[in-house]
Amino acid sequence: MANRSAITGRFISNAAAARHPRTSVSVPSTANQSSGTHHRSAITGQYITPAAAARHPNTSVTERGK
Repeated sequence: MANRSAITGRFISNAAAARHPRTSVSVPSTANQSSGTHHRSAITGQYITPAAAARHPNTSVTERGK
């Protein structure tokens, strides 16, 4: 399982994710195998609407499918 920063979108280490739990997301290696774009909250881990992602850019992650 990899970790991504919700602020930069880059992959981060497990230690960095532990230090910043509100702005990091654990992404399984099989995440978002579907087509299209999806947004997730870094805080809850749940999928959110594009409008919610736009309101909270530092705590949301955009995932692009194949």
